[in-house]
Amino acid sequence: MSASRSLDRLGLFLTLGFCLSWSVQQVAAKLAMPEVPALTQAAVRSVGACLVVGIWMWLRQPDVFRRDGTLASGLIAGFFFALEFLLLFLGLQRTTASHAILFIYTAPLFVSLGVIWVAPDERLRLSQWLGLALAFIGVALALSVSFSVSKDMLIGDVLCLLAGLGWAITTLIIKGTKLRFAPASKILLYQLAVSSVFLVLAALLKGESPSFSISALAYASLAYQTIWVAAITFMGWMWLVAHYRAAELSALTFLTPVLGVLAGWAIMGDPLPPQFTLAVALLILGLLLVSWPRKATQPQGT
Repeated sequence: MSASRSLDRLGLFLTLGFCLSWSVQQVAAKLAMPEVPALTQAAVRSVGACLVVGIWMWLRQPDVFRRDGTLASGLIAGFFFALEFLLLFLGLQRTTASHAILFIYTAPLFVSLGVIWVAPDERLRLSQWLGLALAFIGVALALSVSFSVSKDMLIGDVLCLLAGLGWAITTLIIKGTKLRFAPASKILLYQLAVSSVFLVLAALLKGESPSFSISALAYASLAYQTIWVAAITFMGWMWLVAHYRAAELSALTFLTPVLGVLAGWAIMGDPLPPQFTLAVALLILGLLLVSWPRKATQPQGT
């Protein structure tokens, strides 16, 4: 594999396209929710994407199915991945798409804090501590907005915030176990396979009964979430990570919550009161400070 390189036009185009795709997935879920219950959507998403990714890997990367000592950590990562989407979709039932995407994207903040314990040699810079402080002030402001609207909305926001924590824990498990040496496609398959079982059981236990008599819009939403987002864009993101500098990619992902909040406002009519807009601005500024690439050190000598 060639060394990672700086973003070129292709890398930038794909990164922006993926950020836009991820930004509207909560809107897509909300649009289908009147016809397809929340946990059923989450289960369909994981099962469908698992089949797509599994077949692709079986045809293109059959070696990844061999034993490599990652099964235990893969199952644990898959559990927290499933928990993330369980909490996210339950939260989406109670809050707006704009609020959901704001809180799910607190994950990089929790990762930055968790890395201190997973990799003690990775210390946070002063600018990163400032970014964390600003971002969590933004989170508190957003929660206060929900508190002023309804208790139900506040519960939804807290569930989405916990989903962001679940996403962060999944990331830290990958960084702190043998999974960090596994192919990215295998890590994704672990998460999709475990979440498929977990979310199907959760939907059944909740008493949700899927129906095939749904509108074209609901089918389109499920296809978008399953085939495009959970399978194709996630696999495409792995290709980007393998070929481009991870720090430059991470620095651009702040666009996802920005575009997501705007999509919720434009498509769903989500309100954007000044206090919530300020909360979004603080979170985005915090994410930028936390994830901005370090300055490259100058090589010694000639």
